[in-house]
Amino acid sequence: MIGEGTVEGLSREVAGGISFLRRAGDATAPIVVLLHGIGSNAASFAALMRAMPTPINVIAWDAPGYGPSAPLAADMPTPRDYADALAKFLDMIDAPRVLLAGHSLGALFAGSFAAHYPCRVSALALISPALGYGVAPGGKLPAGVQSRIDEINELGPAAFAEKRAARLVGDPNARPEIVAAVERAMAAVNPRGYIQAVHALGAGRLVSDAKSIGVPTIVAVGTLDQITPPANAVELHAALPRAAGLHQIANAGHALPQEEPVALAALLARTAEALAHA
Repeated sequence: MIGEGTVEGLSREVAGGISFLRRAGDATAPIVVLLHGIGSNAASFAALMRAMPTPINVIAWDAPGYGPSAPLAADMPTPRDYADALAKFLDMIDAPRVLLAGHSLGALFAGSFAAHYPCRVSALALISPALGYGVAPGGKLPAGVQSRIDEINELGPAAFAEKRAARLVGDPNARPEIVAAVERAMAAVNPRGYIQAVHALGAGRLVSDAKSIGVPTIVAVGTLDQITPPANAVELHAALPRAAGLHQIANAGHALPQEEPVALAALLARTAEALAHA
């Protein structure tokens, strides 16, 4: 594990080929692990990490193929491939059991991890959840999903980000600084890692995975989310055996961790506190 400086007051480290941000807390406090979305990176959680109560340990990874993190071997991975990579990463950082929170595509990875590694998850938070498209291995991606690959290849990450970023924010005209942050993160994606993640989005089946998730699970979504609208969150919450709350956060869009970090931190902290007193 190698120290790699700081990002907005958070330490950056690398373990097992995975780059991550850490906000260290008390040794005996819960560990919250954050999984970012398809056009993002660990730094998109910086404000959320700083807003979490200080005793709680918070870690955000750069998913395989993002930032300095090594890509997966498979050209067309599934969420299970990312879940397996997460298991190895958690071994490397000595985190045997965590409160896992996934945003957007990260929710697909978190759901797969909770379904396949149930003993390693104390509770789950699925934020602005992408549900996936259930494409069989090697199958044709839906046109809207394939267009992500076509556009990033045609435009390059910077122009691709400029075209898409504003739609992720609930009120982009009122929050230009959030739009700019979303655009910076999207412009920084590695095309290979992004294209791998698009295939995982196509293969994902989060509602099916949800039926196998046996830990308390909260779902959160912005009321103005155009990418993964509230109806997705409602459907997902209804499929969870141990649904622990559906939270629709007013005036927020898809970039919920950046738009409303304090509200989201409060939800995660309450979940961690409930586990501590269970």
